[in-house]
Amino acid sequence: MSLPRSPVRTSNVNDRPTTSNLRFVPPPISRITDTGLSQLWLQDLALKILYFSGYMTGFKVAEAMRLPFAGIVDQILEALKREKFVEVKSQVGFGEGSYQYAITSAGIARAREALDRSQYAGAAPVPLSVYNESIRRQSRGRPTVYEHVMRDALEELVLSEKTFNQVGPAVNSGTSIFLYGPPGNGKTSIARAIGNILLQEDMYIPFAIDIDGQVVKLYDSVNHQLSPDEEIAQEGTGTLKTGSKRDPRWVRIRRPFVVTGGELTMPGLDLVFDDVNKFYEAPFQVKANGGVFLIDDFGRQQVRPRDLLNRWIVPLENRIDYLALHTGRKVEVPFDVLVVFSTNLPPKDLVDEAFLRRLRHKIEVEDPSYEAYREIFKRTAVHKGVEYSDSGLAYLLQEWYIKRNRKLRASHPRDICDQILDISRYTNKDPGMSKDLLNRAAEAYFVEI
Repeated sequence: MSLPRSPVRTSNVNDRPTTSNLRFVPPPISRITDTGLSQLWLQDLALKILYFSGYMTGFKVAEAMRLPFAGIVDQILEALKREKFVEVKSQVGFGEGSYQYAITSAGIARAREALDRSQYAGAAPVPLSVYNESIRRQSRGRPTVYEHVMRDALEELVLSEKTFNQVGPAVNSGTSIFLYGPPGNGKTSIARAIGNILLQEDMYIPFAIDIDGQVVKLYDSVNHQLSPDEEIAQEGTGTLKTGSKRDPRWVRIRRPFVVTGGELTMPGLDLVFDDVNKFYEAPFQVKANGGVFLIDDFGRQQVRPRDLLNRWIVPLENRIDYLALHTGRKVEVPFDVLVVFSTNLPPKDLVDEAFLRRLRHKIEVEDPSYEAYREIFKRTAVHKGVEYSDSGLAYLLQEWYIKRNRKLRASHPRDICDQILDISRYTNKDPGMSKDLLNRAAEAYFVEI
């Protein structure tokens, strides 16, 4: 059945969230105590940055540490200068921030001691307790998704009403969705459409988290997309413009949509310690906090599905996850993630009844009906520039599906149209649905098993 279209649009630029309607905005910081970090730790961070970069102005050091110069970085550099760990070499502008600093031999020795403990030399981290509170506050700011919004988000897909009516309530639950069914029918596309709805909202995350002196790197440009306002604020420099009133250790992003597939492993769901650089990388589910975590091709990972699912039982029920440091200590973090499991395998082959109960929403994405297949093919042909023909489609269905007892898949029209385009370019013919082009396309595409 064709999915009805809605005239309502939800991705207008004027709908972008403003600072005033965000539930959490990092407050400005003006003193070292505001950072929640010790002055000695911050001094070590500044020395490591200078050790790797050589000569730097005070403003550049502040930029690298993601901290205000006035009141914080100026105090750190002044203390390092008094202890003869850094020295002023020149001045390249006006004010103390334009002093150019160089690390001394004593500073190099201390920097190497700090580097033996951790090679991290980036944005100053935010204490774990502050991060946890920020996620809890931003969770409460999530909007309710209404039916017209879902129709708008899924308008490019052709779904049955049964499937469509299950997706919206599942999104509003904010907990877990189990998408299952034959391959090629749009499970991943549904998950991405859900992510696109959340991408209309912004949230704040820190560049890194501090856990008792251990650094966990959180932000990465692969899994996190800067909000348009943040891109303007940073103006391509990688840091906020001077005059920003919020804590610069935080970055404003679209709510995350993190995807993993067959590469997912059990260690990847815990804090990943780099033995060489001696700091942590946040696991996938922490990077996805506040957004969507899609486990695609579930059941084809390098670990047994039951082991993977057992790892999620406590987080899915309690909305809290426990992560282990390499020292053995466990820390608690919020689990504010909409987890989407997408699989082509039968559920009974993957999980038992007890775990299926814990997955709140189970949605089967079935093969399209003939009517739905026709609508998909028609839309795809128009989009790709292939001349559509009802008689051509009838021929394709009779010869390549009904006679051969082949299942319909929602992805077939796209792939067959691509084959037609490839063949028509080679033969210098107009792309259409003639018997000859359809036969050649189907012969190249389908594999008899």
